[in-house]
Amino acid sequence: MFANRSTLLLRGQRAFAAICCSALLCSGVQAGGVTVLTGDDTAAHTEFVRKLRDSMDSGTCFQLVGLSGQGAAANADDDRAHAEPAPNAAGPDDGGITIAVGLKAANSAMEGPGQGPLLLAMLSRIDYESLKGSGALRHPERPVGVLLRDPAMADQVALIDAILPRKHRLGVVATTESEPIVRELQRAAPGWDLQIEYAPDAKSLASVLRMLVARSDALLVLPDMIGDDQAATLAVLSAGASAGLPVFGSSDGLVRSGGLAAAVSTPDQLARQACELARKLAANDAAGSVTVEAATPATVRVNPTVARALGLRLSDERELTARVTAIR
Repeated sequence: MFANRSTLLLRGQRAFAAICCSALLCSGVQAGGVTVLTGDDTAAHTEFVRKLRDSMDSGTCFQLVGLSGQGAAANADDDRAHAEPAPNAAGPDDGGITIAVGLKAANSAMEGPGQGPLLLAMLSRIDYESLKGSGALRHPERPVGVLLRDPAMADQVALIDAILPRKHRLGVVATTESEPIVRELQRAAPGWDLQIEYAPDAKSLASVLRMLVARSDALLVLPDMIGDDQAATLAVLSAGASAGLPVFGSSDGLVRSGGLAAAVSTPDQLARQACELARKLAANDAAGSVTVEAATPATVRVNPTVARALGLRLSDERELTARVTAIR
């Protein structure tokens, strides 16, 4: 497995070097170009890559490498991916940026060769913790940036504060894997009475929710195994609706499915932030450094139908977004 993934990455880098041209990356990063490594073709990752490519200057060499072979097809209609090489063009280790999208691509990029700056994008907090736990980020031989796909817990708490200013009890279902997110939430919500219950498996979720709704003013779905599982998320939404409690989270899907509101980060915002983080990595290319950023700024999504059912009169999404981002 290690040899296969390393070989795929090396082939992608060689192909990149063959077409690389001297250009500006994302309006400010002096670079030989950008290689984007993808491990899957999920809708969120595909949209992020599209927005990232649209953010590049027209002369930037953009090479898409897919671990599953989808990269070549995705590149087929992109003229910028077929730019003529400039004389003495830099290779990926001479100023080029590699952006790995998702956990599979991040693992492959960390295992593969390369000395140029590496940006690991679209990772969940749990993905990031798994990379830390594996030791992959302990002493990297190249500057590494990590862009988390979700806003910080401070943004979620700011949103709940803005909508429920006189409430204090927040119910949260967690798993053992989401402990780092729970600790971040506890740091971000010192004024809240956090009601945290752990569900070791799907069968225990119903009993945990019955306990939580009895002592909560609102429920929060974390961006963890529950938030990523449609059935588990719907169970939390159903429990909240039955008890007349608002449910908050970090995805558009949760709001569309019956959640009251969420602080989310759009693919366009994530692409712009990835460009800025890539610029920082190129400017401070010290090997061994790791820069981690949560998605920012957050954008608020609201379900007005749910708000009316709960008897809440909310500000519009633009005003709520301004209030959430004002804390930064």
